[in-house]
Amino acid sequence: MKLQAVLFDLDGVITDTAEFHYLAWKQMAEPIGIEIDHAFNERLKGISRMESLERILAHGGKEQQYTMEQKQRLAADKNKHYVSLLTQLTPEHVYPGIPELLDQLAELQIPAVLTSASKNAPQILSALRLDERFHTIVDPDGMPGKPAPDIFLKGAGAVGADPAYCIGVEDAQAGVEAIKAAGMFAVGIGEKGLLCASGADIVFESTAKLNLTALLKAAKLD
Repeated sequence: MKLQAVLFDLDGVITDTAEFHYLAWKQMAEPIGIEIDHAFNERLKGISRMESLERILAHGGKEQQYTMEQKQRLAADKNKHYVSLLTQLTPEHVYPGIPELLDQLAELQIPAVLTSASKNAPQILSALRLDERFHTIVDPDGMPGKPAPDIFLKGAGAVGADPAYCIGVEDAQAGVEAIKAAGMFAVGIGEKGLLCASGADIVFESTAKLNLTALLKAAKLD
């Protein structure tokens, strides 16, 4: 059985923009009387911008106080600040092991697919100088967010891959659940207990431990 594609999340797998997200959400939330901290920000990993906003509003007891138009404006304000912070990204912010893994996939002509909930993914990959290393960047617009499997299924379909012969790489519980719901082999990056509880087939404490040989062996693919 041949590996047909590897699908990657972005934040926490390719690089870390969680702090940028946190600062941008915090700046948006404070003027409307909501305080968030880093612990709460962990609950926003792997989910869409609007779902993150809904969780923040619920956290502050204000979920019924805004119209959809007002919510969209709040989300847009957050994203504007977040995008301004992305100018700080450079290739040095790519996680260890990722360039080498992408090289290994390219050598074997196995497509690398980006399956991130972030609508800013193309800009982030460009800043990291990885945009040409991915066969496809899946546009998450209009799709249900993780843990729904849609973005992974769309990514596999975009490169003509059978999900059963794909590997997904995620650092968030919702992302791992989405990979498994798509019928793929799930690789978790981070805390073993949490990610295994979400269904991860194998967990690496960091991307530095990732390599194609280990993935193929674990997934029992050639």
